[in-house]
Amino acid sequence: MNESQLDALFRLDGRIAIVTGGSRGIGRAIAEGFALAGAKVVVASRKAQACAEAVTAIEKAGGEALSVPTHTGDLEALERLVEATVDRFGGVDVLVNNAANALALPFGQVTPEAWDKSFAVNLRGPVFLLQYALPHLTASDHASVINVSSSGAYLFSAGIHMYAAGKAGLLAYTRSLAADLAPRKIRVNAIAPGTVDTDMVRNNPPAAQEMMAKASLLGRAAHADELVGLALYLASDASSFVTGTTINIDGGLVPR
Repeated sequence: MNESQLDALFRLDGRIAIVTGGSRGIGRAIAEGFALAGAKVVVASRKAQACAEAVTAIEKAGGEALSVPTHTGDLEALERLVEATVDRFGGVDVLVNNAANALALPFGQVTPEAWDKSFAVNLRGPVFLLQYALPHLTASDHASVINVSSSGAYLFSAGIHMYAAGKAGLLAYTRSLAADLAPRKIRVNAIAPGTVDTDMVRNNPPAAQEMMAKASLLGRAAHADELVGLALYLASDASSFVTGTTINIDGGLVPR
């Protein structure tokens, strides 16, 4: 390997990346990082204004991006997301399934409607979005799927059992689809973040936020930007021989 080959390992020049939940938190950090690495990024999130703001920030930094407001629980919206991406950029190379629903109900008070709402976003949406994008990923020479799970998939996760179960299911699909799609040269991996300083965490009471932050070996919450390096690794040729794996990025939360 020479210096230019090394420099190119983490580049995404010319590649098209869809990032769901891309308007804030982890998703926005990944979208901005991918754009800086040369990707054309599609920012998908529920709120049109938030998507537009993320695209504006990417463009101001010299990147190229497209805003496609999308509810991950709406299958027709997911189909339109893929169509809009292909219409604008011509294909799909990287898919980041990051959007999530943190709906929580105590066990004993779970309703079918809440169950459906939780799993529609956390599990069904990522699976069907990948299915809709499959022909385009198959045509790519650098196809990579990154499923954003959670450390909650490994822990007792009292009170957030629907969220944890959906994220655990996403890990099962990561392994299964890595095997199914390997003949198409599509790599499927996952990352499992611990406590990250995002709106989802900030929606908890201050005492709960402090407990979550101090639960890891490093004793703090991560900044969303700290997840960009791992996502870039999994999206780029640097991880060309990596598929079917989940990498915890949790400050030592799960091992502890």
